[in-house]
Amino acid sequence: MKEFDLKNYRISELQFVNKLDRPAKLELNYQYSYNVGYSEHNTCRGEFKAVIADKKMGDKFSITICVVGVFTTAQGVAKEVLHVKTYDALFPYVKALVSTVTAGAGIPPVYIPYIDISDKSIYRVEMPRPPKPEE
Repeated sequence: MKEFDLKNYRISELQFVNKLDRPAKLELNYQYSYNVGYSEHNTCRGEFKAVIADKKMGDKFSITICVVGVFTTAQGVAKEVLHVKTYDALFPYVKALVSTVTAGAGIPPVYIPYIDISDKSIYRVEMPRPPKPEE
């Protein structure tokens, strides 16, 4: 079995602001966040949020998108591995959606750059589970 399978994805947030009065050369800033929640049933939910805005005119041009993906996972795969691999699986959807929205708005499409998170430290906190009530 593969380490994971993407079962579905959906857009949970999409905001597009294009209030430029005339064509302008944009200097874009890209911010990504990616979080994964794990369940006990070999599934996880990844949430990929990207905020793209002009560095000087962020109030006139910006895109915020959040894509949520649900994955089934193989038994015993490390959470750190799943974090990176599920990010890699959702990134192409986020990239395609951003370029489609901007192209559909009548402007040159915006292509977001890939950021490799495999060499980044991934911090996670395991919350202790509450004790089970006595039967």
